[in-house]
Amino acid sequence: MTPQGSLIAILVVCASTVIIAVYGLRFSRTTSDFYVASRTVKPWWNASSIGGEYLSAASFLGVAGLIMLTGQDALWFPIGYTAGYLMLLLFVAAPLRRSGAYTLPDFAQIRFHSMAMRTMMSVFVVLVGWLYIIPQLHGAALTFRVATGLPGWAGTLLVSVVVCVTVLAGGMRSITFVQAFQYWLKLCALAIPTFVILASLGASQKLETVLRDGFGPNASNEDMGIFRTISLIIALLLGTLGLPHVLVRFYTNPDGPSARRTTLIVLGLVSFFYLFPVTLGTLGRGLLPGLSADDADATVLLLPSALFGGPVANVLSAIVLGGAFAAFLSTSSGLVVSLAGVLSQGLFKGTVNGFRMGALIAVVVPTGLALLAETAGLAGAVGAVFAFTASTIAPVLVLGIWWRGLTSLAAMCAMVTGAVTCLVPLGLSVLDLGWDPRVVDTLTQPAIWSVPAAFAAAVLVSKFGGGKKLAPETVDAVMRRLHVPEDSNVRG
Repeated sequence: MTPQGSLIAILVVCASTVIIAVYGLRFSRTTSDFYVASRTVKPWWNASSIGGEYLSAASFLGVAGLIMLTGQDALWFPIGYTAGYLMLLLFVAAPLRRSGAYTLPDFAQIRFHSMAMRTMMSVFVVLVGWLYIIPQLHGAALTFRVATGLPGWAGTLLVSVVVCVTVLAGGMRSITFVQAFQYWLKLCALAIPTFVILASLGASQKLETVLRDGFGPNASNEDMGIFRTISLIIALLLGTLGLPHVLVRFYTNPDGPSARRTTLIVLGLVSFFYLFPVTLGTLGRGLLPGLSADDADATVLLLPSALFGGPVANVLSAIVLGGAFAAFLSTSSGLVVSLAGVLSQGLFKGTVNGFRMGALIAVVVPTGLALLAETAGLAGAVGAVFAFTASTIAPVLVLGIWWRGLTSLAAMCAMVTGAVTCLVPLGLSVLDLGWDPRVVDTLTQPAIWSVPAAFAAAVLVSKFGGGKKLAPETVDAVMRRLHVPEDSNVRG
């Protein structure tokens, strides 16, 4: 595909996103519209929106890239990303909706009656959001450079500007329309090339050869090992529980049962989606044998031109390119909405104008960091964020919802413990200290010790660490609010 055609495809997706967001502005009039779409989003619509924001650059490009590099071990990423929603369904979705909170810091204050805990939760939510936005912007830079030949930073700035415009237009109400559209766009952008490539290979009787070249005895496969595999699974399963842009979506449901139905639908949508990047990554191992590790995340972008020529390659490349930019835009916009709510309440008194100021800050800071930082593997970078959220926010959510004995001091200690035991190994892994590569690989997957350490800190400090405890009747009221269905609360 020509650079001019690639640029047109990118601009069409960006323009469509802005138009849909402006359309959503007609329905955004109140503060509640901006924060949680007035809690009126129905399960199917909300599930499509969650799929739109959850299926990020790591899902659209990174999963195929990891399969291209490491083979079947990379299958744990789509499995873990999907199974994380099962954890949400079982432990978090309905109680979080019943809490009546707008944001995770709101939930922390409702559960612990502590401004210190609220402040710490705000800091961690913002940190997680910024860490998650950076890979999206790096993915945009990679895609823009590969597709157009222009500098990657232009792709980063384009995504940042479009996200800023769409969020400022109407907050959560506008973004709901945008992300629902972008889920189906991303699904089609991977499904269409997959079916066309499979049909072409099947018709030419080359499919068996391609698969043998990709996973035959001469193909290179990196064995993660049982330790790293278990650690990755823990990070992906529990990491979903701490993603602010995912959790804020459950505040938009009308009630707890609809939050559960939303999660069930999301499980189906996400599972179906991951069939396609896995298939394309598998095909890439046979069709793109010379692709370097630095360009592995571009596998789905390069496959159409590797197999076809002329108009077919151009059309398929344009479809994939549009889907990739939809992934960057939808996930980044969801993150910015969630961060804008937290920053607005913490710094700007929670007003609509404060929400917009928070959105600007939420975009500008990670954009600057993304322009300064080097691009890393997308799935690996997002996996590190999952490990961090699994070690910090997830333990507080799970224990805060299901254990009445958790204190605010223990929750704060758990978050600090999880952060230190997760970030220190990750930091050491990127330093050139001359260690054995197997040690470095182990340090890149810290969840196997950081998550248990955070849970242990929460339990031990709650039991023996002292600190202010809520009165029994206050805890009873909070737990009743989280677990008793809405109709029962009204009758009571």
